[in-house]
Amino acid sequence: MAGKKLTCLKCAQVNRVPFDKLSAGPKCGSCSAPLMPSKAIEITPAILAKAAANDDVPLIVDFWAPWCGPCKMMGPEFDKAAAELSGKTRLVKMNTQEHATISSKMRIKGIPTMIAWQNGRELKRQSGAMKMWQIVNWVPEG
Repeated sequence: MAGKKLTCLKCAQVNRVPFDKLSAGPKCGSCSAPLMPSKAIEITPAILAKAAANDDVPLIVDFWAPWCGPCKMMGPEFDKAAAELSGKTRLVKMNTQEHATISSKMRIKGIPTMIAWQNGRELKRQSGAMKMWQIVNWVPEG
């Protein structure tokens, strides 16, 4: 079956979704969670590792912390970008305060930092707060 591999952001099950179903609200075959959420959701380092390694659709991660002013300003913009890009790419968040070792593992020098992954490769990264349209324009084509 042709399609795109997507790791469930809730249970970490890898699913294959037909191309024409990506924007039709596909759900995980194991837990029924949405595979292409229209809002940025928090994920764990384990799910990030699996999704970054397996997903055929771009995965954009916002590394942030609750005490960070620019992160707080960018949060709603990131959610708007997630809604705009729904069905094309997935935007997720990683709390660097909750997952303290992730910053050094990912070589994060400042927050907010966005990193894009696809097919097991880091495609690009950007530090600093951005508006919704800047995020949408920054995202690589899937």
